[in-house]
Amino acid sequence: MNLSYRISWLIFRLIYSTYFRWRVLNPERVPMIGGVILAANHASFLDPPLIGCAVPRAINFFGRESLFRIPVVGAIIRSWKAVPVDRDGGGARGLRIILDRLLDGGAIILFPEGTRTHDGKLQPARSGIGLTVIKSSAPVVPTRVFGTYEAWSRHMKFPRPYRVTVKYGEPMAFADLRAEARTCSKERLKQIYQQVADEIMLAIAKMEPHPDR
Repeated sequence: MNLSYRISWLIFRLIYSTYFRWRVLNPERVPMIGGVILAANHASFLDPPLIGCAVPRAINFFGRESLFRIPVVGAIIRSWKAVPVDRDGGGARGLRIILDRLLDGGAIILFPEGTRTHDGKLQPARSGIGLTVIKSSAPVVPTRVFGTYEAWSRHMKFPRPYRVTVKYGEPMAFADLRAEARTCSKERLKQIYQQVADEIMLAIAKMEPHPDR
């Protein structure tokens, strides 16, 4: 962590531990070195910093390109080495940046659902995360957040003090599907992307908001 990231990390941890009375479950499942994909459900703007500040390593975050042009805000998120995302068609460029960060040993947060839920329920996974997983060699840690929808859903103007929890699952490797993807047909490759996305979403759905026994 650089100084800017470290300060932000500490501030977010203070906010989540006091205002939201957070719980962090199984953070030891996140590798502390090497590339890793944290694949999580998405219910609130609270999710990315919650997932990131619960583990003691720097995380690569996403940010709309427009945010990078805002004075002060742009400077801060650039200092975090955030990944700029163009919602109007910069997907290929964003994918290259993600793969480069993973290859360099970075950690990335991805949301299989693609966007925040409208009703608090888990949504079907999109195939995009499957493409990223197959093209990388990084393990995938399924991650689930609880309470963030109730604390600050897309229907609320301001967050309220509701308990939030983040839980990390056992890493997933996808070795067999990655090997098959090297030689399979284009049609099968599309199926593999969706299969990977569905398996990740299933792992997230199976997670419960209590410590494993």
